[in-house]
Amino acid sequence: MSDNQTAAPTAPIDAAPAIRFQDFGLAPEILRALSDQGYVHPTPIQAEAIPIVLKGIDVMGAAQTGTGKTAGFSLPIIQLLLAHANTSASPARHPVRALILTPTRELADQVADNVKAYSRHTPLRATVVFGGVDIGPQTAALRSGVEIVIATPGRLLDHVQQKTVNLSQTQILVMDEADRMLDMGFLPDLQRIINLLPKQRQNLMFSATFSPEIKKLANTFLKDPVTIEVARSNATAENVTQIIYKVEEEAKRDAVSHIIRERGLKQVIVFSNTKIGASRLARQLVSEGVKASAIHGDKSQGERMQALEQFKNGEVEVLVATDVAARGLDIAELPCVINFDLPYNAEDYVHRIGRTGRAGATGDAISLYSEKDARLLVDIEKLTKQKFMPLQLEGLSSRGGNRERPGERSGERSTERTGERSGRRDESGRAARSSGAGNASSSGSRIGHGSPRREKVDPFFTQPYVASNAPTEENTPAEHKSSIKPGKQKVAALLGGAPKR
Repeated sequence: MSDNQTAAPTAPIDAAPAIRFQDFGLAPEILRALSDQGYVHPTPIQAEAIPIVLKGIDVMGAAQTGTGKTAGFSLPIIQLLLAHANTSASPARHPVRALILTPTRELADQVADNVKAYSRHTPLRATVVFGGVDIGPQTAALRSGVEIVIATPGRLLDHVQQKTVNLSQTQILVMDEADRMLDMGFLPDLQRIINLLPKQRQNLMFSATFSPEIKKLANTFLKDPVTIEVARSNATAENVTQIIYKVEEEAKRDAVSHIIRERGLKQVIVFSNTKIGASRLARQLVSEGVKASAIHGDKSQGERMQALEQFKNGEVEVLVATDVAARGLDIAELPCVINFDLPYNAEDYVHRIGRTGRAGATGDAISLYSEKDARLLVDIEKLTKQKFMPLQLEGLSSRGGNRERPGERSGERSTERTGERSGRRDESGRAARSSGAGNASSSGSRIGHGSPRREKVDPFFTQPYVASNAPTEENTPAEHKSSIKPGKQKVAALLGGAPKR
């Protein structure tokens, strides 16, 4: 299922009914590919971006997740590159003319699927390169010649170093999820890639969120960009119902199980801030009979792609993920997402809940909130300009509160012992003080202090001496005496001994 599925097949989302893809002057081959997928009307971001991109102007496009940003830049790119399309077998006739950069492997693979679907009836070639998989097939595809490359920055630089890709003829640069590209440590790699590109080129940036810092940084390489914002910046989708439940931190795992069971959810993404937290939650869900799988950076690319495919096919009901899965993933009609942890970066909240309520459908975004998340919730409220009222999760306390967790019993015993010791000290102290107040001379101990502490004494040092019954050398029979005479002890030369000559 493609990201462009957010473009309604028969009716536009908030777009004028008269606007159709054919109104943009797209080639028959592209319109045919769109028709194959049932797309007729563009979404608002597509309706505004496609005409501007076709003019060769730099664009900074911001729209909510699930509104079809991928088609907003890929369709005009294919249209612009059709002038260079050919069926020649020579790699030299198929140089890299468009480069699309994404922050994650999953997003790169998805964008590549969309681009290939839209260009299926054209001679244009497209391929995707990302880390975590064998570089051999990617190298073969690049050497055979491709016009469109979708890549993650690290793996693209690997190919540049191995001289398997040449970017000297690239005409269009796209940064998908641009805010993440620029603020997640990709900046040095991006700068190296930009230095390899021709100075005269078209630059496109698309994302759901643009902070003022990101806009300022983007202006350093965008040339007079046109900013497209089809909705208020950093806004959340209106068709997503946002719910926040206040629970104790240690009860969050039980809360996830409770929500899944009570709502009868058969397809849900649960977001965790940490890899180990995602794995632990997935294991607990599996132990409770829920078909769950974890996806995070410590998983191999094959494992991540397999888990994602099983989730899409319904073989896995719950996908527990870190933010590696928050950007760009398009799951058809995903009914619900759960924030097991509130994200450290408030902008990630917008991307996470954007996994549901796509293509005009409704969805629920449930977040679990504890006292330690207060600052994170304030950041989310500031970014989205809305106030949240945490609710109580009904029916959780009777189940989660009585569940004994590893170490809980021993911890309770330790606390009880500590309380008993302190209680005994208090009682003895009170007894000493009371007795001292009544008859100070009757006690040898100080007034107000308890009884002296008794040290443990090893009985070995207090018992009387007992002679050993072991036979001495004088009392030992002759037959038991050793017949081996001890040798003469050697003395070091420095101590008077002399080596034999």
